[in-house]
Amino acid sequence: MRYDDLDQLIGVYLNKDSDYWGNTIEELVRTCASGCTPEMINAKVADIDRFKRDHAGNLGAPFEEEFGRQFDPTLWGHTVESFLDKLKRLLLSE
Repeated sequence: MRYDDLDQLIGVYLNKDSDYWGNTIEELVRTCASGCTPEMINAKVADIDRFKRDHAGNLGAPFEEEFGRQFDPTLWGHTVESFLDKLKRLLLSE
């Protein structure tokens, strides 16, 4: 997978079993970040930036293809872009 670090965040913390880690995106990202080094957080942020750059103008279909089996941002009240922006903001604030 081209976005291994983002996949790890989504696949482990934002999947169907996410309630094990928390109940909000903020809690889930905080839990993930608590076990990460600054380098690991930077790698996740870099994946977010790369994904947005690679798919500029059409994030929905590529996100569905890459991560759709694990997570749907619309179920959490987000577009793909607003979700990725939120993840990045939360990761950088940890």
